[in-house]
Amino acid sequence: MSNAKQQFANRLRDAMVASGHEPKPAVLEREFNTRHWGKPMTLHGVRRWLLGETMPSHAKILVLAKWLSISPEQLNFGDEVTNSIKERKARWDSGIGYDEREIFDAFLKLPLPQRKVVREVILTFAKAYGG
Repeated sequence: MSNAKQQFANRLRDAMVASGHEPKPAVLEREFNTRHWGKPMTLHGVRRWLLGETMPSHAKILVLAKWLSISPEQLNFGDEVTNSIKERKARWDSGIGYDEREIFDAFLKLPLPQRKVVREVILTFAKAYGG
């Protein structure tokens, strides 16, 4: 059994409990199939999700996340990924002032060949000054 599948199963069960549902295959099958417009899932299929034997497709994760009122990323990957993205963004935002943002915006507007040249110049300066 894959560790990722087992972790998904744990997050799915926890989300069901947090939203006031029993983490049982019959509950999951009924609630999922009332919200999903594609081919209905069988009791055996959703049981395998809860046991960590298989994982649903991305489209099905979107349906589950909407039903359980959590983000698809949190259901699929857990809080660690979401938190690390927020931390990285906070570090990025706190270290950049208006002048740097203006430069980044101008850089992104350049055609690709000129962006490559500017990138090489910046990396050369960074190497020269130990950055």
